Amino acid sequence: MLFAHDTEAALISAAALVNTIDEGEGLPDISALGRFLAEHRYSGRHDRTEAELRSVRELRPRLRRIWSADEDEIVGIVNGLLHEAKALPQLIRHDDEPYHLHAVPRDAPLARRMAVEAAMALADLVRSGELSRLRRCAYPDCDNVLVDLSKNRSRRFCDAGCGNRAAVNAYRARKAAADRP
Repeated sequence: MLFAHDTEAALISAAALVNTIDEGEGLPDISALGRFLAEHRYSGRHDRTEAELRSVRELRPRLRRIWSADEDEIVGIVNGLLHEAKALPQLIRHDDEPYHLHAVPRDAPLARRMAVEAAMALADLVRSGELSRLRRCAYPDCDNVLVDLSKNRSRRFCDAGCGNRAAVNAYRARKAAADRP
């Protein structure tokens, strides 16, 4: 593990949330949001309303900007998210998880909690000089983002199968080249 568990989980879920933009609306309804929350193990308040879904959708472009911003702009986004939420970091333990940081109460609105968790995790990346771990998928025509948490910083593709497609394309190109006289 390169970072604290909650930092890694927040980074991964922030990238996954951003990537729902490019999935032809990856959060089409409240039940899709519920599945997203379950997959990324979000606890706390979940109102299951259209307003909540809309607020989560509205957070995505702001987080997406982080993957193309420079350090100073990322710091501005992070500080803005924390300021707007009136974040007050505290060590919390719940749901059989070890102590970790929460900066807003568990009953705060979902989009606010998602924004603050992402901001806190991004603050860790900024402080440790690891912003290069935020990447765009290297597969042509894929606009997904990813967080490279590998020790050797070698991750190039998102979780949408792009790595497999790249490997198949490379194999086919080698095979075609070998078959040519």
